[in-house]
Amino acid sequence: MAKKKEKKAGKRMKKKELANILMDFFHTKQEEVISLKYLFAELHLTTHPLKMLCMDILADMLADDYITEVDKNKYKLNNHGIEMTGTFQRKSNGKNSFIPEGGGEPIFIAERNSAHAMNNDKVKIAFFAKRKHHDAEGEVIEILERANDTFVGTLEVEKSYAFLVTENRTLANDIFIPKDKLKGGKTGDKAVVKVIEWPDKAKNPIGQVIDILGKAGDNTTEMHAILAEFGLPYVYPQAVEKAADKIPAEITAEEIARREDFRKVTTFTIDPKDAKDFDDALSIRKLKDNLWEVGVHIADVTHYVKEGSIIDKEAEKRATSVYLVDRTIPMLPERLCNFLCSLRPHEEKLAFSVIFDITEKGDVKNSRVVHTVIYSDRRFTYEEAQQIIETKNGDFKDEVLMLDTIAKALREKRFAAGAINFDRYEVKFEIDEKGKPVSVYFKESKDANKLVEEFMLLANRTVAEQIGRVPKGKKAKVLPYRIHDLPDPEKLDNLNQFIARFGYKLRTSGTKTDISKSINHLLDDIQGKKEENLIETVSIRAMQKARYSTHNIGHYGLAFDYYTHFTSPIRRFPDMMVHRLVTKYLDGGRSVSESKYEDLCDHSSNMEQIAANAERASIKYKQVEFMSERVGQTYDGVISGVTEWGLYVELNENKCEGMIPMRDLDDDYYEFDEKNYCLRGRRKNHTYSLGDAITVKVARANLEKKQLDFALV
Repeated sequence: MAKKKEKKAGKRMKKKELANILMDFFHTKQEEVISLKYLFAELHLTTHPLKMLCMDILADMLADDYITEVDKNKYKLNNHGIEMTGTFQRKSNGKNSFIPEGGGEPIFIAERNSAHAMNNDKVKIAFFAKRKHHDAEGEVIEILERANDTFVGTLEVEKSYAFLVTENRTLANDIFIPKDKLKGGKTGDKAVVKVIEWPDKAKNPIGQVIDILGKAGDNTTEMHAILAEFGLPYVYPQAVEKAADKIPAEITAEEIARREDFRKVTTFTIDPKDAKDFDDALSIRKLKDNLWEVGVHIADVTHYVKEGSIIDKEAEKRATSVYLVDRTIPMLPERLCNFLCSLRPHEEKLAFSVIFDITEKGDVKNSRVVHTVIYSDRRFTYEEAQQIIETKNGDFKDEVLMLDTIAKALREKRFAAGAINFDRYEVKFEIDEKGKPVSVYFKESKDANKLVEEFMLLANRTVAEQIGRVPKGKKAKVLPYRIHDLPDPEKLDNLNQFIARFGYKLRTSGTKTDISKSINHLLDDIQGKKEENLIETVSIRAMQKARYSTHNIGHYGLAFDYYTHFTSPIRRFPDMMVHRLVTKYLDGGRSVSESKYEDLCDHSSNMEQIAANAERASIKYKQVEFMSERVGQTYDGVISGVTEWGLYVELNENKCEGMIPMRDLDDDYYEFDEKNYCLRGRRKNHTYSLGDAITVKVARANLEKKQLDFALV
């Protein structure tokens, strides 16, 4: 009787069922070596079919690297990396993933196995056994470090509770807010909410309101919401403002005595018309025939901001000023950036300067880095300086024209050495007093901009060389450099394949100068062609990002072996660090801790990236706002991006970008060809490629999502 029953059991046991039993068994005996005989006995696998099934599953488990065969018919659970530490990435579509710490393929984490980890949390996961032909999967077993627990969204308030509705791409569920945690928020308010808990069984995280930003749709509210979304501050701490108000403005006679006096030398600033913080000024005087003394004078911020002070700590945390479409979120308190440090006309100011003896051909005969006192004779806007260059007439015309001549020579030298010439225009908005965009214009870089840029590059490079260039066998002192790596070879190859469709070629191997000259050649060739902007965009994507580091590898894009940031200490923390270190080293001070400054460099690079993303989001918001009054209108554009979810189109007239969703391309079944940046129709073979001209109609403008939808015409 018993025999019959067993047979039945043998038949009834499905492969999946036995596989689960085996996995559990190996897990309970993680450290043991298990023999086949022991396995059969422990799991009561007495019939031949069951034993065969077990052998079959063991073979699968071996093939999937789940167990190892230690000896003939002796097995052990493969414990390498049953658990792993890394970063959790949440997606609102439920396709969450885990990025292992030391790099490696992402691992899929289903929502039910996420332990409600939030985006970018540091977590520990346990692996699921790898199934054949399936991707690796795991579950979060511990949240080690929360990355970000605040979210921005719009409140919906009911009678006894409320929700924060977020447009966050990473959160699938709205945040539940108990009535007593609302901080007076009402329906339609934009708010910053902190997630306080996410109970195991609850679908929604529970949060409390930290700050009410204002009514959704109101300009200041929306700009603050963008800052809050990126974790950037939107108010300046009062304690820091107060500390700045206490700093005396007068310059003492002793201080002037310590410095080189440039007050009698012709000096001026050239800046955008709406600028208030003048970081840099230029001075020029003739030394003898064909030799000029040019001074690049930079606001001496660190004279006023002492290391470790409350102002310094706030600046370090912020690391950069943030420039949104209609406002600046300064790194330093206003009294410092617009008043004390700003090199305003007709006022004596303290500066940290790089002084050059230079010929008209841009040959530097001598240079020195010194603390100075200056007096600016005139504030020029770029437009005014440009007019002098074009008409050869105006205030200080001889000085401006000589600086322009030298700058052009410097620029030519730089390109001859292999610097890359990306000449991008910026999209700007004319904004009325309510913050509403009324028109779009393009800001181009003209000679006056390039004049200032060339001298700033020269000053930055000279400071970096002064510290970084040391005799053989000597070790250079620690300094934050601005570094830029060579392009990724794979991306260069892709770029080469892409431009081949337009009939262009690119060198992808050879010396770095060969490659950069070839890139410049390409950029010259496409000038004025309809594909210019597109190829430039794709080329920029092939480049690495510049960043800060104490390990100098040179700056590829500028073709400089040594480069740092020295010329904008009012708006960038790395420049403040460089000012302090150069001052210390000029006084014969010892080198500082490399690891401390490398950490500060990393932090500054990260903050720079976040600030750039926030700037982009604010431009995007204004574009959508601008286009929301033009729904239904038709525009010509070019395809500026191709993805599996649709086509991005940039309008020619105003450079606003929107998307034609995949669902609207309903005349065929389209396949995405990543290599060639195109969508191809299966039946009719119609192709949409990056750079194609296309006519679209504005279909929808969603301000909440900062998203424009276009439809094909």
